[in-house]
Amino acid sequence: MGVVTAEQALADTRLAFDHVAAGYDQSNEHNPILVAMRSRVRRMLEQSVLPGARILDLGSGPGTDVVPLAAAGYDVTGIDWSPAMVAEARRRIYEAGMAGRARVQNLGIHQLPDLAPAIFDAAYSNFGALNCVVDLPLAARHVAARIRPRGVLVASVIGRACPWEIGLYLARASLSRATLRFSRHAVAVPLEGRTVWTRYYSPREFARVFSAAGFTPVHVRTLGCTAPPPYLQAFAERHPRLVASLHGLDDLIGAWPVVRALGDHFLIVMRRA
Repeated sequence: MGVVTAEQALADTRLAFDHVAAGYDQSNEHNPILVAMRSRVRRMLEQSVLPGARILDLGSGPGTDVVPLAAAGYDVTGIDWSPAMVAEARRRIYEAGMAGRARVQNLGIHQLPDLAPAIFDAAYSNFGALNCVVDLPLAARHVAARIRPRGVLVASVIGRACPWEIGLYLARASLSRATLRFSRHAVAVPLEGRTVWTRYYSPREFARVFSAAGFTPVHVRTLGCTAPPPYLQAFAERHPRLVASLHGLDDLIGAWPVVRALGDHFLIVMRRA
């Protein structure tokens, strides 16, 4: 973990997400880039497993995906390291009348063995929750133990090489910021005055870890190669047609061998042997 211990990284990250929990879902809903990315990840899950399937949402946050997946007919169990995020998710589940199909536990991904015994048809992780895990190989084994044979993992993961980010910060003469994601250690990412400790992965690096735990890659594509990263929300709001076209271009070329390794995130589907 570089200069930070695993315990400190987990504590800092939990505090950061506790701090933003109350407004996190609303801020996501108002960001057109995040909305476009989320819809693609959720659509991939819906194409991979039929309604009625049991879904394990890893890093479920304030229930942004838990509630609509439950409404679509899935049985959803979410886990999240942030108590404040869990409280928000439980409130959303109650208000949506989905308590029979969804529940959320205050557990980090590293605590998955503490979840009540259950086997799921699919694991789902959106917007980089797996980037915050301090020991990804161990987490991969924990996930594999909870997924039935031929079950799937559908995850959006923060990638190493984001063309927009590299170009933006090189233009600002900030080489250190342009190359931040290439660090081999956990990186301190600011979130409203707090710190989220984040590791970045290429699709190949990520797939190698989960392959060792018994998963086989099925599909990989970029999320945000030609389209801008979510923190350029203001740009997207000024140029909605352009950004929509760029998302469409990503849809066309996003699974190409070189392109799929570029982008703010990548979307990966892996099947358990």
